Amino acid sequence: MKVEPSARGSAMWRDADEVETAAAREMIPDLTRMSGAAMPDALLRADGNRPFLIKYGKHLRGAFDRFIARFSLASNEPVLDVRDFAWTEALRANWQAIRAEAIAAALERHPAPSLSVISPDHRAIAPPGKWRSYFLYGYGYLVRENLDRCPETTRLVEAIPGLNSAFFSILAPGTHIPAHRGVTKGLITCHLGLIVPRDGDVRMRVGDRILRWAEGQTLVFDDTYDHEVWNDTSGTRVVLLIQFRRPLRQPGKWFVDRFLAWIRGSAFVQEARVNLSRWNAAMQALDD
Repeated sequence: MKVEPSARGSAMWRDADEVETAAAREMIPDLTRMSGAAMPDALLRADGNRPFLIKYGKHLRGAFDRFIARFSLASNEPVLDVRDFAWTEALRANWQAIRAEAIAAALERHPAPSLSVISPDHRAIAPPGKWRSYFLYGYGYLVRENLDRCPETTRLVEAIPGLNSAFFSILAPGTHIPAHRGVTKGLITCHLGLIVPRDGDVRMRVGDRILRWAEGQTLVFDDTYDHEVWNDTSGTRVVLLIQFRRPLRQPGKWFVDRFLAWIRGSAFVQEARVNLSRWNAAMQALDD
C-alpha cells in the first residue's frame, strides 16, 4: 500500500518551535580537507579486501533474508508498528533533549564527517558532504568522545535491546540518496525525527510506501527493502538513526549473532573505526 503525501502543516510535520533553528537552515560546509582525514578516492579498497557478503551480497541476500524471516518474532513488512517496540516511547518523550545534543555536537561544534569518508563502501550512495553521520555506536563499538558529548542520548540508546548502531544522520539540502538496501534482515532500523525542514518535501520511500519524518516521532522499518531518500528543501534534515537486532527464534538468532560478530571484526568495520578516530583527532586539534 502506498502512503500518499500528507498536506503541508499536518500533524506529520509537528514541530516544537515555530521558527527553525539556524543550524537547520544552514548548509553545512565540508571540512574533510581541513580535518586531514583521507579523501574518498584514497579510501577505496580493492574488492579483495571487502567483506564477502558486502562484495557478493546481492547474489546471496535473498536466500539469507528468507531464512531469517522464517524465524522472525517481529513483522517482516517493510514498515513496522512502533508500538511493537516499547523502548521507542522513551525516544519520543525525550526527543528535544536529543535534538539539543545533536545540534551542539554534530552541527554547531564541528560538522559531522561525511559518511563516504568514514565508510568508503557508502561512496556510491553518499556524495561527499551531502550525507553526514555523527556516530555514537557502530556495530557494537562505542565512540567514547562522541558519547561523552551526548549524555542524555547515550543513556537512552544504551537501554535499547539489541542495539547495534546509533548515530545522528544529517542530510544536506537538495540531497537525493538513491535506491539501496541494507546488509541483513537481522537488523531493523528506527529513525527519530529531530530537525525536519518544512519549506519543501523531505521524504523516504521504503518498498512501495512513501514516508515522512515528524519531529519527535519515530519510524521503524526494514532497510533490506529497496529504499531511497530525498531532501527537496533548503534546510538540513537530522534524525537519530538506530539499528537494532531483529527479535528471532532459534536457529535464526544464532545465525544472525554469528554473522554480526563476523561483520564486526571485518575490514569493512575496522577501517571505518580508524577513519572516524582520525576525523575526531583532527577536530580536536582544531580546538586545541
